[in-house]
Amino acid sequence: MKFGIRYCNTGRYVHPTNAVELVQAAESAGFESAWTVEHTVIPHGYQSAYPYTSDGRLPGGEGDFVLPDPQIWMAYVAAHTSKIKLATGILILPQHNPVICAKQVATLDFMSGGRIILGIGVGWLREEFEALGVPFAERGARTEEYMHALRALWTMDRPSYDGRFVHFKDAYMRPKPANGTVPIVIGGHSKAAAARAGRMADGFFPARGASPELLAVVRGAAEAAGRDPAAVEITASMPEDPAELPAMAARGISRVLVPVTSVAGLKRTAKGVEGVLSWKDTIEKYAGL
Repeated sequence: MKFGIRYCNTGRYVHPTNAVELVQAAESAGFESAWTVEHTVIPHGYQSAYPYTSDGRLPGGEGDFVLPDPQIWMAYVAAHTSKIKLATGILILPQHNPVICAKQVATLDFMSGGRIILGIGVGWLREEFEALGVPFAERGARTEEYMHALRALWTMDRPSYDGRFVHFKDAYMRPKPANGTVPIVIGGHSKAAAARAGRMADGFFPARGASPELLAVVRGAAEAAGRDPAAVEITASMPEDPAELPAMAARGISRVLVPVTSVAGLKRTAKGVEGVLSWKDTIEKYAGL
């Protein structure tokens, strides 16, 4: 089992010194990855319901919600580390131009020595899409097409793609990712996200609990698409009790993410550099699962 930390570009870790200390400590403690999150803007008075809180509001309020761009934050800490993987968990893919996104991700992966994981989602904040001038409708279909376009740009020598939302022909793009491509992980809590992960992605990250029902959707969709369900890596949040990890591993979950800020109900939480380092024993105990 692999261990990561989340969501690293929040709270006190928006500051450069703290960000570097956090990720260096995580690398030293044996964490495999550090995961970020994205919102470009939070429009005042938004009415869209955030799906992970009971009141439908983002934690931390609107104007006080400081959130650096994940890829720039990752580039900064990548220059101060050497082994730990850096992931978006998630990047709101349909808000991005896929050709520019492919170039940015490939460059970051190349410069970091192949350490990037691209976690993506379709987004929930309609008002943010409107502020960016991006259609909110059909964002699921747009996301799937963008995934195909990203992979074409990363893997083809002379990339071409002709879809509903994206078109390019013989479009050379360099540098390529260090390992030929970048893993794409679908984030989300819905059956649609789970099915998309099974059909198309390298992994699935349900942000709030990897239920047996969702995992069954992933595996069923993978089989229907002619894929090996085991090829879809499952990432989940750290359970309240680490003793639950063997059972999670038995269900096929191979990576768990520890929050870097306090989460209600979590008894053992990474708080600051000392908190991250304190997980070293836990990682060593359960890494063989």
